[in-house]
Amino acid sequence: MSQGLKTAFAALLATACVSHAQTPAARPGFDAFDVATIKPAEPEPGRFIKMQSAHRFYAKGHTLKSLVCAAYNLNPRTVSGGPAWIESDRYDILAGTPGEIRPNLDEQMAMLRKLLTDRFGLAFHHEQKELSFYALTVARSGSKLKESTGPADSQPELISVVYPDHVMLPARNATVAQFVAMMQRAVLDRPVVDRTGLSGKFDFTLEWTSDESQFGGALPPPPAEPTKPGLFVALQEQLGLKLEAMKGPVEAMVIDRVERPTEN
Repeated sequence: MSQGLKTAFAALLATACVSHAQTPAARPGFDAFDVATIKPAEPEPGRFIKMQSAHRFYAKGHTLKSLVCAAYNLNPRTVSGGPAWIESDRYDILAGTPGEIRPNLDEQMAMLRKLLTDRFGLAFHHEQKELSFYALTVARSGSKLKESTGPADSQPELISVVYPDHVMLPARNATVAQFVAMMQRAVLDRPVVDRTGLSGKFDFTLEWTSDESQFGGALPPPPAEPTKPGLFVALQEQLGLKLEAMKGPVEAMVIDRVERPTEN
């Protein structure tokens, strides 16, 4: 049984001493990784993307399709085309990042998009497709989200922790759009559209019992007597939000060309 899947989103601001005065260090462009090694992953459960240190980016156990979904913030249902191996072959990527500052999540994904183009030869186009999706709205009882108490310029944190009997998602300084992006990319089985109309940054913790439709079906079955509600109920009770199943046009990605990468 899995010991837990953890996805963490965080950034640290560094400072440099110049002429005896503390001034913020300039952020590099983060246009591409300095160096990256790509190897076939070991056949073991679990996958993640994280910064192991300020300069070490690590993606473990990902298929090309899951890397594309992460890099372009897409739900797997909105990605089509390409050979069958993009959903079966798994890779580990270890990469070095430029400069003296730890890249935030957006900067990490920008470098990952460049790697997918350069090392996998990824080429694609967008088109509208009729798909099932979830609309996230404010529940009739009203939103229960609390404004973030953290510094306005701090990076968002959305950490999904999967335990044997439930999932916990503590979020700090996060927007609803960032929450929706994570849910559609990593948790739910279809795209999610933000229709809450909520702006600002929030601190919250969401806890629920997952089912087979979530996390790509990779989690153990839920316990016979769950201690937490399902996701749809948890959203309403804990956050005052509601997921509604709908169908309509959604922007999708069609892969035109891709190739297996060389290891180095």
